[in-house]
Amino acid sequence: MSELIKHECGIALIRLKKPLSYYQEKYGTWQYGINKLYLLMEKQHNRGQDGAGVVSVKMNLKPGQEYISRYRSVEPNPIKDVFDKIGKSVKKGLKSGNNINDTEWAYENLPYSGELYLGHLRYGTFGRNSIDFVHPVMRQNNWKSRTLVLAGNFNLTNTDELFQKLIDLGQHPKNYTDTVTVLEKVGHFLDEENQYRFRQYKNEGYSNREISPLIEDNLDVQSILENSSKDWDGGYAIAGMIGHGDAFVMRDPWGIRPAYFYHDDEIVVVASERPVIQTVMDVKASQVFEVKPGEALIVKKSGEVKQQMVRVPQKRSSCSFERIYFSRGSDQNIYNERKELGRLLAPIILKTINFDIENTVFSYIPNTSETAFYGMMAGVREHLLDWKKKQIKGRNGSLTEEQLEEIISREPRVEKIAIKDVKLRTFIADDASRDDLVAHVYDVTYGVIRENTDTLVIIDDSIVRGTTLKTSILKILDRLNPKKIIVVSSAPQIRYPDCYGIDMAVLEKFIAFTAAIELLKDKGKQHIIDEVYQKCKGQQNLPKEEIMNYVKEIYRQSTAEEISAKIAELLKPEDCKAEVEIVYQSIENLHKACPNDTGDWYFTGNYPTPGGNKVVNTSFINFMEGVKGRAY
Repeated sequence: MSELIKHECGIALIRLKKPLSYYQEKYGTWQYGINKLYLLMEKQHNRGQDGAGVVSVKMNLKPGQEYISRYRSVEPNPIKDVFDKIGKSVKKGLKSGNNINDTEWAYENLPYSGELYLGHLRYGTFGRNSIDFVHPVMRQNNWKSRTLVLAGNFNLTNTDELFQKLIDLGQHPKNYTDTVTVLEKVGHFLDEENQYRFRQYKNEGYSNREISPLIEDNLDVQSILENSSKDWDGGYAIAGMIGHGDAFVMRDPWGIRPAYFYHDDEIVVVASERPVIQTVMDVKASQVFEVKPGEALIVKKSGEVKQQMVRVPQKRSSCSFERIYFSRGSDQNIYNERKELGRLLAPIILKTINFDIENTVFSYIPNTSETAFYGMMAGVREHLLDWKKKQIKGRNGSLTEEQLEEIISREPRVEKIAIKDVKLRTFIADDASRDDLVAHVYDVTYGVIRENTDTLVIIDDSIVRGTTLKTSILKILDRLNPKKIIVVSSAPQIRYPDCYGIDMAVLEKFIAFTAAIELLKDKGKQHIIDEVYQKCKGQQNLPKEEIMNYVKEIYRQSTAEEISAKIAELLKPEDCKAEVEIVYQSIENLHKACPNDTGDWYFTGNYPTPGGNKVVNTSFINFMEGVKGRAY
């Protein structure tokens, strides 16, 4: 992807089902669990580089011993920093002359030597990158069954409503964020469940000391999650641990955010992506299961593992951007879907180049669009194969050896044109110097484009803002002097803001929105913009369930082709000599390629939750009134 889009966080949960001595004997180290956690987090670092955190819980310590350990970091390499910190305690134990391979001693004396681990990788989607916003977050209590740890990949659209409900309960939340709101909401119902169980066992004649383990054994985690999440509007995959040893991972009822798990008689593993678990645990895809939308994977202190419904599942709307860009392309389904996205673009690309394969060079913008490029070339070769058949059949056996060889050997010209050369450093303060740096983020391969003759077709997985295209990629590609540059997006036009965890929340930053607005002005339809504003303003204070997405009317006045042409016009640098055209994926082909992941609100404006319409409504009002920042 040519543009940096901050997005979804990553979670990793480990529950060891055996004593540490078991892993010491079988694998040669009692640190088996923490080592697996490190691998899960490192292999998901694409999901978060702004911060990382780890919590460990020991389930069988005596009172007075520290049973829960946490370390979080916002250092430049936060995963390394976290695990270096964890490793220091082991090194300290070694220097003190203790036998660190003695599992009983390690369990009693070393932090992060527990049975339960929770790790988190953070991408800050709203510019706040202090340690206070790094997960896991904790709500501690002297009763272990009331101590709560949470880490999640989530974004709620109705934090304002939930915040007010906490106030109505008599609470005083310390921050106005969805993280604090979720933590306190779950914590409230955890307290309620504890209190209910306490009264139950007290009435049955048990003493206070007898009641604590009874509560731990019989805590109804399903009920806690069901009650706390019933009003949440948004996308989420939230992992949690309760101090005595219960753990859970819950997923939103639309399946917007992903979560997968594996378990056997030794271990339970949860992560945001399936291939990560496959690699770390060396298991097949068929052994890794999805946490189903609306359900929670609950792991009891006893080691029992079960999936239970906590929200009624809705129409599945899992994020299609996960498939296009965010997730690791090593997942077998995602890899095939990305190839299919490219293959389905081949007919329109061939039409755009007037089927002139001989004078066209095909390439891609590194790195995430590479898989779509393979699919695109497969589609081009399918066409070329048909052409070869027709040429041979049409000549009815009259071809000479040379002519036959010429037809058979015809292949599309594929070259590695764009090379990602440097990572932009933002310490340059003035805009002119920064723009010059951006222009050199990519380098190109010289000498393979025939000047003023060849058309260059180059694919990217998406075009969101278009800034890097205009300031860097198109400028440097133009140095090769192609006759024409065709930029292909394997994703459709991104038209609407996201509100479920991706940093695409401001309408005016979308090049497709800017193009649609400019087209309305060009066509003398400024009144449409004003009418949409009045409609949005008129429903601003309605309940989210009653709000309509009137921003769709901005796009109805132009065809997708007209908007693409306007985008090309807006993004073409002033000094660019080559003709520039931009080709986008269609919505229909997106659904063909990704039939099971239908969350397409960025492209269609069809939000799966009522809060989505509220966000797009507010975002358009902000645009018209010049208000900066996201709309939720």
